[in-house]
Amino acid sequence: MGVSLKDVAQRAGVSIKTVSNVVNNSPHVTPQMRARVQQAIDELGYRPNLTARHLRKGRTGIIAFAVPELGNPYFAELAGAVIDAAARHDYTVLVDHTAGLRERELLVCQEFRSHVIDGLILSPIHLETADLVARHETSPLVLLGEREYEAPYDQIAIDNVAAARTAVRHLLDLGRRRITFLGSRTGQERQPAHLRLRGWREELAAAGITPDESLVVTAEGYGRADGAAAVTALLERGERPDAVFAYNDLIALGAMRTLTERGLRIPEDVAVVGFDDIEESRYGATTLTTVSPDKQAIARLAVDRLVDRLSGKPVAGPQRIRPGYRLVVRESTGGAGQGPPPEEGARGAAGD
Repeated sequence: MGVSLKDVAQRAGVSIKTVSNVVNNSPHVTPQMRARVQQAIDELGYRPNLTARHLRKGRTGIIAFAVPELGNPYFAELAGAVIDAAARHDYTVLVDHTAGLRERELLVCQEFRSHVIDGLILSPIHLETADLVARHETSPLVLLGEREYEAPYDQIAIDNVAAARTAVRHLLDLGRRRITFLGSRTGQERQPAHLRLRGWREELAAAGITPDESLVVTAEGYGRADGAAAVTALLERGERPDAVFAYNDLIALGAMRTLTERGLRIPEDVAVVGFDDIEESRYGATTLTTVSPDKQAIARLAVDRLVDRLSGKPVAGPQRIRPGYRLVVRESTGGAGQGPPPEEGARGAAGD
């Protein structure tokens, strides 16, 4: 049988109410009394019943995190960060997989599992602003991912255009001029791929270079095979870049494999920059220079906004929050090593 508040109260020689105040971190407890109760808690091994605590507040104690692709290391790493951030608020996370399908994004956005979860953190791909405006579900929603929406919900996303410009500027500083963009997408102009392509164009133009649209290569998906196919298509039509800026790390890694198989040296012949700073980018045969979003800050900000809205306290209206990022320079552009995680609000480049 588990240890109860009553057991702790008897051990400490105080009332059950005092123990409850200590467990719930109430300010109306003297330091001496708090230490006395905490000693009893430690001696007895008491653990709060979080389910009962949430139920008393009309909550389940569960929030959902819905991502388009759990097999993508970026989303897997972000999910881990969300779970850690939620645990600090005594919340459990239900991780859902939409497969990037519009119908599944609509399902989780509306009333799906509304009886199970208290709120939702969603990283959508195909939802439109009208879908979000038409949402009838009253549980709090926080949007992740760089797709931009004019909707009444908090949005957590780095500045994709600025981050892409940072990556391209790094390549320009290395003397590279024929910089290809791998991973362009068709349609939906406010998706991340379009924002990163816009950053590519803007930074080249700022350097006095007319963007060569023949160096923009579309990709069917976001994986290694897509990167390999994209750079193969580029080379087979006779284009020879001296640098690659890829939509994400997986595309960059696939491209690097193909470039090496074609006898091109990295970074001597072709420098490569990715985006996401997944763990694999740090441990390949050639480590990858990449834009590193602050995943810990993204997770913390998303969970904090959700919990604030669940608390019932006055909260400012929906906000668009920009977490930090940085460029981590590794071997694929002439650097080395790994380096620490990015700091919130950080900008620009950092070597390892």
